[in-house]
Amino acid sequence: MRFVDIIKKKRDGLSLTASEIDAVVRATLSDDVPDYQITAFLMAAFLKGMSPDERGWLTHAMTHSGDVLDFSHIDGKKVDKHSTGGVGDKVSLCLAPAVAACGVIVPMVSGRGLGHTGGTLDKLESIPGLQTRLSTERFKEVVQSCGMALAGQSADIAPADKRLYALRDVTGTVESLPLITASIMSKKLAEGLDGLVLDVKAGSGAFMKTRNDARSLAKALVDTGKRCGVATTAFITDMGQPLGKAVGHANEMAEAIAVLQGGGPADLVEITEILGGEMCVLGGVATSLADGRAQMRAVLDDGSALEKLKEVVAAQDGDPSVCDNPALLAQPNVSVPVKAQRSGYVCDFNTAAMGMAVIGMGGGRNTTADIIDPSVGLLVEVNRGDSVEAGQVLCWVQAPNQTQGDHASMLVGNAIRIDDNAPTHVPLVMEEIR
Repeated sequence: MRFVDIIKKKRDGLSLTASEIDAVVRATLSDDVPDYQITAFLMAAFLKGMSPDERGWLTHAMTHSGDVLDFSHIDGKKVDKHSTGGVGDKVSLCLAPAVAACGVIVPMVSGRGLGHTGGTLDKLESIPGLQTRLSTERFKEVVQSCGMALAGQSADIAPADKRLYALRDVTGTVESLPLITASIMSKKLAEGLDGLVLDVKAGSGAFMKTRNDARSLAKALVDTGKRCGVATTAFITDMGQPLGKAVGHANEMAEAIAVLQGGGPADLVEITEILGGEMCVLGGVATSLADGRAQMRAVLDDGSALEKLKEVVAAQDGDPSVCDNPALLAQPNVSVPVKAQRSGYVCDFNTAAMGMAVIGMGGGRNTTADIIDPSVGLLVEVNRGDSVEAGQVLCWVQAPNQTQGDHASMLVGNAIRIDDNAPTHVPLVMEEIR
């Protein structure tokens, strides 16, 4: 079948076969099919949708478009976690070492910041010397020696996704449920996993703004994972306010270390225990989520999770002493308070705007050439529902200079809404999808 016939078939709303889906993915790796034909297919899929079978076949073909890691020589189940992204979401930094300390193998491939959200790799690289660009062989060596690794995606992992994503980004076809699902899952399934836990965010700081949209994505991700033979669970979690207190890079790394030291903000600890507890279930070391959470609590309390982070930081050429003394991480030049303009209740956060304020101070990238300043960020002092008095500090802006700090403090102040009445409670974990 000619590629144009595949485009026409999808344009007409017909379902493609597995072999036709394979042909589409092979075309993305070939110079024989021009971008305009790939784009035409993407638009047809965007407008007409794809069936669950098509979505599963697309994910499978994209997964196998490059290397699929093989950890069969390492005893134990291999389980990873993926978040759809949020502001202050440093969960991977404390979750992966804790889960590995529980005895689950965690080959975690992470990403960089996207839009208003921070990236796990950027936060990790606030540790002096730490390398996240590992060859496939080096990645396997770290996993074997430490029971985990924290690294970026190599060019050999799901290469079809690179071309497809680049074309989606410039042709208005990003917001397609099957295409989003295949993009996320192909990269994760190429890690050679036995299990995957998904944190699907909903709220002002998430890409999925509503719970219904988050639910649709979560169900598609779980269904696709199972179709591809990987045990998959999703949790829909709140991103209507920053997670934890810290937003930035060095300060989020420090907050993750605080959790591994047995402290940290309650919401960050809770989500770490829940997601990690489910990873322990899928990894075969816990009999239930409650059992998994208890095991996570134990390794956070006894220091073994912190020791695991030190081990992997050293293995990836970083300075493990920061795990005992986070003050060695980059520190801001100035801290500017954001004060409440009136008394009342904290009712709402424009969380995305807060993330963009950090990026505006150098805490993110506007182009791929931009260099991140790990010292800048926010320390949020209040949660949704808190009662506050006029003049009370709501947040500290950690800035490179006073001018940028004053500007960011104005943006952050406008992003925190105070009202006369307390808001309706929103649970941290809204729903489970199994």
